[in-house]
Amino acid sequence: MRVLVPVDGSDPSDDALAYALEHFEDAEIVALHVIDPVDGSATMAPGSATDWLAASEERSESVLEAVVETVSAAGKTATTDSVVGRPAHAIVEYAEDNDIDHIVLGSHGRDGLSRVFLGSVAETVVRRAPVAVTVARADG
Repeated sequence: MRVLVPVDGSDPSDDALAYALEHFEDAEIVALHVIDPVDGSATMAPGSATDWLAASEERSESVLEAVVETVSAAGKTATTDSVVGRPAHAIVEYAEDNDIDHIVLGSHGRDGLSRVFLGSVAETVVRRAPVAVTVARADG
């Protein structure tokens, strides 16, 4: 079994990883970091796209290295990958294209008006994923 865990370095994604490690003990963990081009678009000046992408890729590597450390501490290994795209779409597409059996993701992100306009990544993944999805929420 292959379990996809989208990660972004936040507490909710850490909760999702912990949940996957605890509840899918024999599964292969696949950690995916999605670099969202919309996150940098509001601050991009001409010529800064390359700088933004380089910084985003560096952050992605850092997030995935932290995942590998967490998974190693649990006595397991993980496959890691990163893609550029809108998070919900990229997660669903990755699951479709990479023989994923289950997705575990954290519930978090936007609130207020941005949630109304952009929607919840978790909600979109739950609705569109080709496999079962578990939304892990922190206790408390």
